[in-house]
Amino acid sequence: MLTIIEGLFWFSSLYILPFWIMMWFAPNNSKTKQLMNNEWLFLAPLLVAYTIAVIPHLPEILLAFSSEMPTPSLVVDMFAESDVILVGWLHFLAFDLMMGRWVWQRLVATNKPIYVSMPILFLSMMVAPLGCLIGMIVTRDFESIKSE
Repeated sequence: MLTIIEGLFWFSSLYILPFWIMMWFAPNNSKTKQLMNNEWLFLAPLLVAYTIAVIPHLPEILLAFSSEMPTPSLVVDMFAESDVILVGWLHFLAFDLMMGRWVWQRLVATNKPIYVSMPILFLSMMVAPLGCLIGMIVTRDFESIKSE
């Protein structure tokens, strides 16, 4: 029997795919821009899923992080529960998509070709901080474009 949190896991994991696929393969398409400029469409469902998953664990999470300085062992202990691992996964999905969108916007604004943008956005999906860093490096001229 699928639990609520497992259902949220599967919903969220599948929900993000069309947005990533559009950013990867059709970065300049008007439909991609329309979808990715609507936070209520691409992000809000993930935030709702995360909120539903985190609320039952919020007291223990807040207590764990506010009662002592976070340590590796504290984080490992907290993530020993499968429900908390799934909450973490939902957190990753939302964060990765937000970072991916931010990088995508910069790539589009600086007119990077798809052979540059797609691998960076793929990294943004898989390991968001690394993809974000590479995206920042590749689009470092974004600030000068933005201020014109």
